[in-house]
Amino acid sequence: MAAAQSAVFVETAARRSRTARQGSVGQVARRFRGESQHKVDAKGRVSIPALFRRVLEACDPDWTEGLRPQLVIVYGDHRRKYLECYTIEAIDEVDEKIAALPRGSMQRRMLERMFHGQSHPTEVDNDGRLTLPQKLRDKIGLEGEAFFIASGDTFQIWKPETYESEELAKTEAWLDDLPEDVDPLSFLDGAGALAGPAGDG
Repeated sequence: MAAAQSAVFVETAARRSRTARQGSVGQVARRFRGESQHKVDAKGRVSIPALFRRVLEACDPDWTEGLRPQLVIVYGDHRRKYLECYTIEAIDEVDEKIAALPRGSMQRRMLERMFHGQSHPTEVDNDGRLTLPQKLRDKIGLEGEAFFIASGDTFQIWKPETYESEELAKTEAWLDDLPEDVDPLSFLDGAGALAGPAGDG
């Protein structure tokens, strides 16, 4: 009896410790931040930033110490020249919104194809690397180097030259078009109004 009680106590303590640890991680890392560039080897393996791994861990409900954090790489939409990597929480949110659309509607069918069919569930290995299949590398022309950039609760993987010539150029052009006395942060002042009052929708 005492042994059984002891086992229950140990399991309960371990569960509390795991929950506290996940909560602690989640408090400091729920959004990706930063950018970096990494080598891609012949097998498509590429290291990802350590801070990105912390976010993936915090946003994977099944992750605990010693397990590999899961994520989903979405490669659909031929207009996009990058791979978008979703945390488990982020892709679950997308899935719920897709499921809320009318069954059989064109919007739902297309979104299911892009986010369910044209996606690659994967994990970070024990060395902090992702393995990108050849199909995904070919889609964006990825070869020796990969460029990572944060995008809120997702991050993107680009061919460095493509990012510099297209996406970075768009950002610089947008900033150049602003009057010199306009701070981009001023656009956040209207964010609440754009979202609507709490409870709408």
